[in-house]
Amino acid sequence: MFQFRPQNGSGEDMGKTSCTIEIQAAFILSSFVTFFSGLLILFFSRLCWRALKKWRDIKGAGLLLGLVLSHSFGDRHLKRHHFHGVFRDRIEMLLSAQTFVGQVLVILVFVLSIGSLIIYFINSTDPVRSCSSYQDKTIPIDLTFNAFFSFYFGLRFLAADDKVKFWWQMNSIVDIFTIPPTFISYYLKSNWLGLRFLRALRLLELPQILQILRATRTSNSVKFSKLLAIVLSTWFTAAGFIHLVENSGDPWLKGRNSQNISYFESIYLVMATTSTVGFGDVVAKTALGRTFIMFFTLGSLILFANYVPEMVELFANKRKYTSSYEVLKGKKFIVVCGNITVDSVTAFLRNFLRHKSGEINTEIVFLGEAPPSLELETIFKCYMAYTTFVSGSALKWEDLRRVAVESAEACLIIANPFCSDLHAEDTSNIMRVLSIKNYHPQTRVIIQILQSHNKVFLPKIPTWSWIGGDNIICFAELTLGFISQGCLVPGLCTFLTSLFVEQNRKISPKWPWQKYFFNGLKNKILTQRLSDDFAGMSFPEVSRLCFVKMHLLLIAIKQKPTVHGYCGLVLNPSAQVKLHKNTLGFFIAESAKEVRRAFFYCTSCHSDVHVPELIEECSCKHKSHRFTTGNCTSYLAVLSPASGGMSLKRQCPSELGQESPKCSQANFLFSLFRTFPHEVQQDFSQLDSTGMFHWCKATALENVILKRSDKSKHEFQNHVVACIFGDAHSTLMGLRNFVMPLRASNYTRQELKDIVFIGSLDYLQREWRFLRNFPQIYILPGSALYSGDLHAVNIEECSMCAVLSSPSKSASSPTLADTDTIMATLAIGSLKIRCHTQTTSEGCNGYSEKSDYRRIPILTELKNPSNIHFIEQLGGMEGDLSGTSLHLSTSFATGTVFSGSFLDSLLGTVLGAGKQQQWNRQKSLPMWNSCWWRRLP
Repeated sequence: MFQFRPQNGSGEDMGKTSCTIEIQAAFILSSFVTFFSGLLILFFSRLCWRALKKWRDIKGAGLLLGLVLSHSFGDRHLKRHHFHGVFRDRIEMLLSAQTFVGQVLVILVFVLSIGSLIIYFINSTDPVRSCSSYQDKTIPIDLTFNAFFSFYFGLRFLAADDKVKFWWQMNSIVDIFTIPPTFISYYLKSNWLGLRFLRALRLLELPQILQILRATRTSNSVKFSKLLAIVLSTWFTAAGFIHLVENSGDPWLKGRNSQNISYFESIYLVMATTSTVGFGDVVAKTALGRTFIMFFTLGSLILFANYVPEMVELFANKRKYTSSYEVLKGKKFIVVCGNITVDSVTAFLRNFLRHKSGEINTEIVFLGEAPPSLELETIFKCYMAYTTFVSGSALKWEDLRRVAVESAEACLIIANPFCSDLHAEDTSNIMRVLSIKNYHPQTRVIIQILQSHNKVFLPKIPTWSWIGGDNIICFAELTLGFISQGCLVPGLCTFLTSLFVEQNRKISPKWPWQKYFFNGLKNKILTQRLSDDFAGMSFPEVSRLCFVKMHLLLIAIKQKPTVHGYCGLVLNPSAQVKLHKNTLGFFIAESAKEVRRAFFYCTSCHSDVHVPELIEECSCKHKSHRFTTGNCTSYLAVLSPASGGMSLKRQCPSELGQESPKCSQANFLFSLFRTFPHEVQQDFSQLDSTGMFHWCKATALENVILKRSDKSKHEFQNHVVACIFGDAHSTLMGLRNFVMPLRASNYTRQELKDIVFIGSLDYLQREWRFLRNFPQIYILPGSALYSGDLHAVNIEECSMCAVLSSPSKSASSPTLADTDTIMATLAIGSLKIRCHTQTTSEGCNGYSEKSDYRRIPILTELKNPSNIHFIEQLGGMEGDLSGTSLHLSTSFATGTVFSGSFLDSLLGTVLGAGKQQQWNRQKSLPMWNSCWWRRLP
């Protein structure tokens, strides 16, 4: 036994007395006795209750006693039980901080706990082996605090459903080991530090208190408060234990190995241990202290390796991604939000910047709802001269203000085409548009929509403005529209897709056809003011002259409004449309230098010139050459829901690099030079109210369902077969968008091709209400994976078989998204049809002249373009073509594979040169009142 000897006078004079081991044991044992005795009582009471309940459940046992008790004490027991239930509900409501009184109570308990911890810090300046007498003014205050803690502990005990589980809770252990020693000190009239350091564990409730006070509103602040509470409570509690055992020494050595160490030095030791540094100036000397340090070091590895770096990362990300974008005067920028991922950002940057860094003067501000991944950060660093990432949501005005969306040239919203719920993705993006328009109505918005029927919600936004440049890119309409055109004109999908895709890598062709194909990829859509010598000529005459003499492909014109003639932009107009002066022409050419020939052309000087390079500016006096470089700008055809058709958005040549393969130009020329709807003699009773589509009365579903045994009744010839994969729960893909181009009114009734859908009847039944007014549509319930169903629709005589990708569904890997499509393509491709004697040479195309077999013409849609290697091997291409292999494959070059992945590039090319260039947003836009694909074939 040892006693503490005061060094600076009498201990009694200073209000301090020495604490013997017996007194210290009394303080510590009071807590342990309370904990274990209470635990035993709770276990015993639970066992007794279970035994009593089991005894009462025994059949026939205590029946008489039960009847007596039920009559004598039944009403009293029910009233008592009801009162107890109501009382416990009130306490639970109070402790859950759902009421104002409950919030005050929870905050008061936390504040008093911190106050008790501060009193412990003050008393820790005295030697551990000394006891404070009641002359110390802090002891009555601490006693009052613990009396309130006892009351709060009782409330929590009454409200607990499982008393044993409550006894093992962290806050319960803290109260049990800190409250009883307080009453012991009242009895002994002296106080000892003991285990009062456990009160520091109450700091774990700091996040809840801050949320009640609404001091933390963001996820990062809540996360930081939790991490801070864990670190501080661990440090203070561990330092309290080290301070106790090092100053008291090992009990079995009666304190002979103790050392005088302050609480601050204990905290220093704990922090050094946590950081795994350990300077050695302050060390533990007792066996208890060293044992504790051993286990605490293991815990510190987890604490320091996880929590501390996480807090640093929160601070770093807050400074890095939560700052506001600084708008520079004269510097243009756009805001991109929505689906900000590695794939979407890569596709957007590749098509927007076009790898011509010296010519880009527009900065891109990405507004992402989650911090970027390491891979995405690497991409932003590679394009740091043009990109800025800001963490936030377009649904919050505060974040929109941080990215200065009111000063942006446009706000682009990217959709996720691989999501499992297309409707939810569209609605969330529409809400982003609504938030942006409410914040700043004049902001130009360009949005990607996955399902066509969701477009109708956007024009209903009061501040939505087609004239102001707001636009919609609908994935379903464009994808299915391209495929349906590919069914009519093989190779057209390849041609249109290549206009948006640029191959920046040099590929060495192995076969001769690949050389011509790659050269064709250099073409672009360019515009040029036409020569005034074309005035008065029809479009077919001008287009033929440009093609023959200048080697230019003229596809559309735009004229100023006139009183008697058609005004606006027209794709492939009829012979009735005459050209005026200052007409703008749209060409497919390799460079802006080539299309200048259409401006320089002079009837007097160039009528006998047959070399296109010799068509240059002449010196005719009657011509006024006002050519400037700015007149030659690139345009991109984009679906405009305002007009139901296609609008052309202006682009700087440096930002646009659309190319088209020459191998598809023949098919495109055939599709261009067809007559307009009003030139075809039609029975308008067979058209819809707009005169744009062939129409019929609603057909019942059972009247169009085919059976395998009825093949002889339906001898389909030159028809279109569409393979569908979906079930009763699949998202609708919108087959109406596939049928509409095939039922355009610029075809006569006799030219319409039968359309046969092969797929699940449960799915096609849901689509039928959108298809029942189109003629010559049939349904065969079955699967394209079964050859019997394919032969039942006479697939060997079809003009095209379209294999549409399955509706979006969750897949473990993007590669598996095209499983059904790939298997159906391989099954159909394996079918070899014998060529009949009347079959033309085109029917056996793709085989040698000696071959007696042909393959079924097929057009396959792939969601993931990298899956092309499952369909064919990229023969003839050198090097690794992963990621861009689809557009360099043989299947793509021959027009048998299509992927809508290129639609990501539309956002990068739809942006205009500026608000001052808005000619295409004026009256010419509403005049384009027919669907874009109706102008093609």
